[in-house]
Amino acid sequence: MSSLILGIETSCDETAAAVVAEGERVLSSVVASQISTHGKYGGVVPELASREHLRAIVTVVREALANANTELENLGAIAATAGPGLVGSLLVGLTYAKSLCFARGLPLIAVNHIEGHIHAVLLEARQRSWAIEFPAVALVVSGGHTHLFEVAEGFRYRLLGRTRDDAAGEAFDKVAKLLGFGYPGGPVIDRLAPYGNAAAVRFTFAKMKGNDLDFSFSGLKTAVLRWVEARDMEAEIAARRALSGNRPSVEQWLAVTPQPTLDLLASFQRAVIRELLTRAVESAQRIGARSLIVSGGVASNSALRAAAQTGGLRFPVFFPSRALCTDNAAMIAAAAFSKFARGEFAGLDTKAQANLTLAG
Repeated sequence: MSSLILGIETSCDETAAAVVAEGERVLSSVVASQISTHGKYGGVVPELASREHLRAIVTVVREALANANTELENLGAIAATAGPGLVGSLLVGLTYAKSLCFARGLPLIAVNHIEGHIHAVLLEARQRSWAIEFPAVALVVSGGHTHLFEVAEGFRYRLLGRTRDDAAGEAFDKVAKLLGFGYPGGPVIDRLAPYGNAAAVRFTFAKMKGNDLDFSFSGLKTAVLRWVEARDMEAEIAARRALSGNRPSVEQWLAVTPQPTLDLLASFQRAVIRELLTRAVESAQRIGARSLIVSGGVASNSALRAAAQTGGLRFPVFFPSRALCTDNAAMIAAAAFSKFARGEFAGLDTKAQANLTLAG
């Protein structure tokens, strides 16, 4: 049986397809972004996301197959994200995968989106001969997820901690929107934070009751709101909003962003990174982890990558390349390979699950 797997990912606002061989050789990876559609609304609109997936899915899959110089007949299986995510978006990719499997007699593999993010790192580890030792802690941090998992041999997972409210990436985007930087805001904050004093604004986090490995970012977002409300910033924010739709350069952002706001951005980013790494390190110490995996869209943040690599941790830290940090289908196909090897196939009655959990 062929080892080629076509992966399909439509959990949120990117329509993606990829062909991966043996779980490690990426033959193609195509992503159709919806940023221009959702940017004017300051965030993802679920109904628009599913509509855009419907428009793009056929073209994206055909392009992925063509770029891999292969056809459906040469595949061993088709993998699709079954959750978690926006249910309308998930349904588009999963339903299209089912239709292809039914028409071509191919097995279907249902993949958890969060496991896909973990396998984005493991995929490149196999390519680059990285020595990721288990047990490992996986910090999956994006606009929709902030989770800590124990990863054991054989890809067995145990949830250690998670956000109780906003995901870290969601906090970045909401703060950026509040300050007039547009959507997505995380990359803008990452670019501007080096121009600010990260010690200028003091942020604190509430002590978590129950599971002290859980996260909470809503209080941090509220603290930024209170900081803004205490100052006369209407004209400043309006100037940035007028600029945000034109893909401004760093220099253009700096021209409309006074030093106190740059200090706020730097302090906010440092607070988020400190919270993420503090809990990740504590998790690793508790389980005796030998590696730390950081993945998801926020893993592309340059300050997070630098802090993790230079923080004097007692175990190696692994990030995916930036292209594999954000949602993509190569990670879905890679995560499917171990299931493919074990013959763990899904039925055509498999349902999309917006709140699908990762365990086992």
